[in-house]
Amino acid sequence: MENALMNSSKVHAKGFGSKVSGLKAASLLALTAAISLSGCATVEKVNPFKNRNSDQGAVASQGQRISIVAFDQKLTPSKSLKGIGYYLPEPAAVAIWPVAGGPDTLVQNADAAKNFKVAWTKSIGAASKGGNQVLAQPVSDGQTIYTLDAEARVSAFEVATGRQVWSVDLNPKNKRDKTAFGGGLALSDGKLYVTSGFRFVEALDATTGAEIWKKDVDTQIHAAPTVNATHIFATDVDNQVFAFDRTTGEMAWTYQAIAEPARLQKSSTPLVSGDIVYTPFSSGELVALSTATGDPVWQQVLAQSNRTNALSEIRDISGRPVLYNGVVFAASHSGVFQAMDAKTGVPKWKVDTDSVNTPWVAGDVVFLVSLQGELLCVSRESGQIYWIKDMNAGIQKTKKGFFGLGREKTVGKLPLWSGPFMASNRLVMVNSLGEAVAFDPKTGERQETIKLGDAAYIAPIAVGDKLFVVTNDAKLVAIH
Repeated sequence: MENALMNSSKVHAKGFGSKVSGLKAASLLALTAAISLSGCATVEKVNPFKNRNSDQGAVASQGQRISIVAFDQKLTPSKSLKGIGYYLPEPAAVAIWPVAGGPDTLVQNADAAKNFKVAWTKSIGAASKGGNQVLAQPVSDGQTIYTLDAEARVSAFEVATGRQVWSVDLNPKNKRDKTAFGGGLALSDGKLYVTSGFRFVEALDATTGAEIWKKDVDTQIHAAPTVNATHIFATDVDNQVFAFDRTTGEMAWTYQAIAEPARLQKSSTPLVSGDIVYTPFSSGELVALSTATGDPVWQQVLAQSNRTNALSEIRDISGRPVLYNGVVFAASHSGVFQAMDAKTGVPKWKVDTDSVNTPWVAGDVVFLVSLQGELLCVSRESGQIYWIKDMNAGIQKTKKGFFGLGREKTVGKLPLWSGPFMASNRLVMVNSLGEAVAFDPKTGERQETIKLGDAAYIAPIAVGDKLFVVTNDAKLVAIH
């Protein structure tokens, strides 16, 4: 691990680093074979290691479409916490959602979606298809909500009514990139910043959609950007993070993390606080960097040292890190959910569970969803587990063969979950069955379910009295 960390380096450059080659044929075959033979691995809909672009390496489609039981250990609630309650804050209004992951002030319990009914649904453009995927969480200034479809179309809608304000197609339609994944949106001072798998960063006038500046880049930017007073920060498929000047789009610095040939499509936006940008990578690295220079302050690798199958070699930190009271919380696909001191990176506690979702901090606890569909309630201070709820329990059925003879077999697919989001004292999850489901934050019991119209792989956001969800068929769903 120490040697791996030594391979990370900051790069001051005018151009971009060398591209990561795809998996060698033998390695890819070995990895695919391992998946095929693993009794606890299930790959749904598509080959997760299909190479969709020549410089992209092996990419796992949609990220959350991989459902695995990655580790032998079984998590259990702490006996010492049995019967002990915990504090949850009262609902509070959320006025804006400027970047993927939320506003600077941590949202713990949004005063939104009290009725838990669909208010309206609007199309945002092109749905997920092939190499083009709807992956961007919407952002909002409180009056307007902005979306990015699967083919780089940005649209603006009124928060209250869903009326479309403007829409602009940013797809360069070049021969090199007929398909692309990833990218996202960030808002600041009346400007909407866009990153894209079509290899560009662009600033738009948030009121009209008019271009302010645009910069073409050499690699696909797969994560949504984040901003501070001077820079825009975003990561690409080669595990580089870039800092662009907000005014001109010129690149100020880059940092190169460990390159990974196999990764998930779902990627996380960096988190900025003060003069530090906390940047997650598909290598499992979480690196705290100086926002001014890109120099590393500290770094941690969230990966199991005794990984037990091929899919656990995918180490992505796909959920955005969360910062609260001087502690950073983050989880990786490779089986580490960890709390770290924000100044030093020193771990405070660790839970051995895998996730591609953002942890949700609320009061005394942190909620997290594992790849197996388990909803965990963890003590924020100690990392001990209050309770675990299997959200997929009872969904799959078994049946016997003809005339009730033969061995029983399981029918139906288990859903894949994104979230949670705590709103109006409910933990809201969305899933691949096209549902938004509310759970009790004290017990994990399922409370209510509403239909969204199609699969949802992007966690909700809150603006005003509504939750907003973007579905896989490129629909923006408002829940009031």
